[in-house]
Amino acid sequence: MPRMFQRVFVDHPQSVDETYFQHMRFAGWFAGQLFLAAGAALVHALIPCLFEKTASRRVGQLNARLGRRS
Repeated sequence: MPRMFQRVFVDHPQSVDETYFQHMRFAGWFAGQLFLAAGAALVHALIPCLFEKTASRRVGQLNARLGRRS
């Protein structure tokens, strides 16, 4: 059982040089940013003149941030 706990909760955060809680905080923030980008994309789908580049710009920024974390 301890190995399973290690694999599920510790191995990946350690692989990106974070604790479990640091990783949880970043992943939660990242999910929130994706949620906002998805909302902008949905509004754009309904009203094309709004948020024309918001979602793609934010996804690009998030991708760059992930690239800097490796």
